[in-house]
Amino acid sequence: MSQLPPLAWLQAFEAAARTLSFTAAGRELGVTQAAISQRIRLLEDRLGHKLFVRHPRSLSLTPAGQAWLPSINDAFTRLGEGTAEVFGSAAGHSVTLRTTPVIQQNWLAPRLLRLHREHPLIAIRLVSAIWPDDFGPEGADIEVRYGHGDWSGVEALSLGAEWLVPVCAPALAATLETPRDLAGHTLLHALGFGVGWSAWLEGAGVAGLETECLALSCDNQVMTLALASQGVGVALAHRRLLDERDDLVTPLGHGLASDERFWLVRPSRRNVTEDAESLWRWLAAERDLDDVAGPVATQS
Repeated sequence: MSQLPPLAWLQAFEAAARTLSFTAAGRELGVTQAAISQRIRLLEDRLGHKLFVRHPRSLSLTPAGQAWLPSINDAFTRLGEGTAEVFGSAAGHSVTLRTTPVIQQNWLAPRLLRLHREHPLIAIRLVSAIWPDDFGPEGADIEVRYGHGDWSGVEALSLGAEWLVPVCAPALAATLETPRDLAGHTLLHALGFGVGWSAWLEGAGVAGLETECLALSCDNQVMTLALASQGVGVALAHRRLLDERDDLVTPLGHGLASDERFWLVRPSRRNVTEDAESLWRWLAAERDLDDVAGPVATQS
């Protein structure tokens, strides 16, 4: 045993090799990307071999890493099976649900209390994902993804049509009567969405107005909505996500339809546990209860 590297290093290698991302591995293990990078470096120093090829924006396994990975996977599998055999499976009622942070905070969180009352034995493990590459068939029983629903190897159930509307703090909203009043204000941009401020301004009849506005970009919509609620600027939000928020108002009437939407997703080729099936059906029923507002009249 003294010849084995520390377990934390092995976990870092397994997660990084599976996701081919130090960032994704860190998110999964609850540590920073830098911590994963350090553990991998220490592991490589200990073994005397490089395990990863570091490309400018990606990773790949070296031949040594590829050869070693099956042994690591087998070891973790046997450890899990042995633990469950001796002590019982504490995760027998656990369902992993991977979603974007904005869905967790604004759509899922208000429903969790009712979910626990109706299904008290289901233990849900929430995992955050921001970018499209963060999602995938590994590690999650159910996901809530954003896109066109054209992913392969999954069953996808639309949560409904999406409309984007400007939102801001009430004090700022008092200064906005028409879309042109956005000039001089800060537009909060959430990266990674196919429809953004340029399309909204064009639909509102003020194309190009963003050149007269300040800009602040974030890598997730949770932050743009938080900044908007503090009066920093105006964010674009999905109407679906505003039902439970009383700190944001919609000052302008124009709503922009998006050809992207949120989807319930699960792998199409996997044995589904009873708990995962129950959660899937419950979330699908919540979708049917949603009364998402459609477009409203354009102001110009």
